[in-house]
Amino acid sequence: MFKILSLIAIFAISVFAAGDASFEAVQRDLNIPAIIMFFIFIVGTLGITYWAAKKTKSASDFYTAGGGITGFQNGLAIAGDYMSAAAFLGVSGLIYLKGYDGVIYAVSFLVGWPIILFFMAEKLRNLGKFTFADIAAYRLGQKEIRTLAAFGSLSVVILYLIAQMVGAGKLIQVLFGMEYEFAVILVGVMMIIYVTFGGMLATTWVQIIKACLLLTGVSFMAVMVLYHFDFNFEALAVSATENHKDGESILAPGGFISDPISAISLGMALMLGTAGLPHVLMRFFTVGNAKEARKSVVYATGFVGYFWIIITVVGFGAIAFLNSADGAQYFVDGKLFGGNNMASIHLSHMLGGNAFLGFISAVAFATILAVVSGLTLAGASAISHDIYANVINPNATDEQIVKLSKITVIIIGIIGVILGIAFESQNIAYMVGLAFGIAASANFPILFLSIYWRGLTTRGAFIGGFIGLITAVTLVIIGPIVWVQILGNAEAIFPYKHPALFSVTIAFVGIWLFSKTDNSKRGKDEKEMFRAQNVRANTGIGSAGAVEH
Repeated sequence: MFKILSLIAIFAISVFAAGDASFEAVQRDLNIPAIIMFFIFIVGTLGITYWAAKKTKSASDFYTAGGGITGFQNGLAIAGDYMSAAAFLGVSGLIYLKGYDGVIYAVSFLVGWPIILFFMAEKLRNLGKFTFADIAAYRLGQKEIRTLAAFGSLSVVILYLIAQMVGAGKLIQVLFGMEYEFAVILVGVMMIIYVTFGGMLATTWVQIIKACLLLTGVSFMAVMVLYHFDFNFEALAVSATENHKDGESILAPGGFISDPISAISLGMALMLGTAGLPHVLMRFFTVGNAKEARKSVVYATGFVGYFWIIITVVGFGAIAFLNSADGAQYFVDGKLFGGNNMASIHLSHMLGGNAFLGFISAVAFATILAVVSGLTLAGASAISHDIYANVINPNATDEQIVKLSKITVIIIGIIGVILGIAFESQNIAYMVGLAFGIAASANFPILFLSIYWRGLTTRGAFIGGFIGLITAVTLVIIGPIVWVQILGNAEAIFPYKHPALFSVTIAFVGIWLFSKTDNSKRGKDEKEMFRAQNVRANTGIGSAGAVEH
């Protein structure tokens, strides 16, 4: 079955790569180096998936690669999860569009990592098994907490998935002239193959390879940009202001985030949301012990920090190069071909010709496939492990759990394709910002308080957590993007694009209030259980790998 699906995927790529003559009049000539590199990556990753499929026998293998990943490998894989289409295409596109305000995204994304390193990593590994809900449900009610965690995880996964699908669709549309819809469907098919057969082991190694390729490619772009300015960033910034329509204002805040509330809200979402992303949190269970978990975050922080520095150079390089006289070939009717998300892709062509464009495009495609695989796996685990195995059927066998996971992967893949088509015109960094906002509102408060606050009860976590989740989702729907741009209404009910400042505050207050007022026997017992939980969280006694703490 795996071989048949692999052949179908390769055949689909070869058919679609021929392009569509009905595409826009400015369709690019077929890029043979890009097609060759696409094939090399696809065949290579399918080989990894085939190898991983033979090793994936149990639920532990499927969800956490059997806990056999080292700290360095996991750090690269976590960085790979984080260096998504939103990071590479979206943030570079935002910097190209708005300058300084795009850099805010990069800085805010990075700030979340120290929170995970100092407050979360070790305790996650000591308390958890497959998902972050294992930690929250350690001393609280399984049914309530896992149901809430599953809803929060799925909300984050779907929004994040939309961003990756949009990035993939635009990338292939620009490169091959394929219809956007077909491009999104192709990504969905490949993602389903990777996760269904290879599980976490395949996803991890695809992430590691992708992270190395992406860091190499983007580093080369940054060096080439700086080379043209004698490695003087000030000269690059001056050239960018001269070539951008907004002039020197791109070096000041306010072009994209126009008020303090939006700035604080976005920063809070990206900072706290990092510690609530289900596909990132899952990675702490793929290592053998808490020591390796800490190593993972240190390595990941280094890789991600370096990445954001060079993405800033790439973004300003795109302004300087693409808006110059030589960059006119990349515009159609005054707009960048493929949209602002494609700025770094066009820049790669200017810097290195067709061969480098092919490499960067293949790496970007690899980036998207790897991230959507991790997201889908996190979504599937929320349904199969949290809901089915711990709420509906606690006696479920590994075989039943993994089977349900694979069915869920297919469903999430279909949903991702449909929504990816619907949100075609949205900037992917913005879409990820919304996903981080929901993660910060629904997942982070419960996870953080379950680890550090003795007074947390099931009642407080469940009611307060759901209030935070519902508030975040509601404010996104009635905000300017969905209510006005997607649904076509004249004016947004909620005036701010990012709801985190409000929804995170409401979540914490709700959890505190309903826990404080919980005087039931169950609530008192849960508070007493905190001491035992705290011992395990800090020592690892009772957890796998405790001897090497």
